[in-house]
Amino acid sequence: MKQFKGRVVVPGTCEAEALVSHGGFNTLASYQMALMFGDKQVKCGDQNNADLYKKPMIGKALCLPMTIGSTTGGMVLYCACAMGKQPACMLFSMPIDSLAASGAILGDVWTDAVMPVVDSLGEEFLEAVKTGDTVRILEDGVVEIE
Repeated sequence: MKQFKGRVVVPGTCEAEALVSHGGFNTLASYQMALMFGDKQVKCGDQNNADLYKKPMIGKALCLPMTIGSTTGGMVLYCACAMGKQPACMLFSMPIDSLAASGAILGDVWTDAVMPVVDSLGEEFLEAVKTGDTVRILEDGVVEIE
């Protein structure tokens, strides 16, 4: 088991299957089809992200370097939480941007969704975690990979 310590952005514990992207996560492009057209599996719609494209994101531990794209990113994350289509958690190797952080925090405060978020896990985290690994988040921001 490998452990990484990050900064807790949205508190909580979680255990989920990892879904890993080594490129930036465009929140709007990734969620647009699922939120607008009722895709129950919440498949990633961002065709520019070969790691995630057409893979179900709901209930997964999204392991990402950072978010990219439009200023709607925070609202998209909040909407995903409000609609129950959020990932199990979001784990970032780099510091989270303020827009994505605001959406995740609003999702935590204004909805019943559970989506812990930990950032600043380091590049070594993205080198170690693989899609399909089991990822566990502990209360203090420690992330374990099995």
